[in-house]
Amino acid sequence: MRVTRPMLALGGAVAILALAGCGSGGGHEAAVPEAVTGSLEHIAAEAECKPNMQTDADTIRQAICKKGEEKYVLATFATDRGQREWLNSAKDYGGYYLVGRKWVAVGQEKTVMALQSTLGGTMEEGSEHMNPGGSHNKGGHHG
Repeated sequence: MRVTRPMLALGGAVAILALAGCGSGGGHEAAVPEAVTGSLEHIAAEAECKPNMQTDADTIRQAICKKGEEKYVLATFATDRGQREWLNSAKDYGGYYLVGRKWVAVGQEKTVMALQSTLGGTMEEGSEHMNPGGSHNKGGHHG
């Protein structure tokens, strides 16, 4: 059976939902460094993570990492288009995404924000409609 992008996106999104949970709100924003680039192993090393590989395909490589007690997903992509397609599908499931060039880290808001100070990248939030009533993805959350 051939693994397709939608199958990988759905599998990744399910893993993300299992790991992400609700993050804490608020916090100060520090200066964001230039986003790191490179292989999944290089980015994981920058984040001081020993990656637990979950997917190792031509188009996407995905691993679970830990930061303290928190887990997050780190994924790298062969193309910018593949990354954007994956993000567009995965964000339907809610969550917090730190996005760099051909890589994404996904987890709780506080975990991803802490990674940003090391890895750089930009923050993106998933869909609000997947977290009704008390969502941690409410509009205007990041001023």
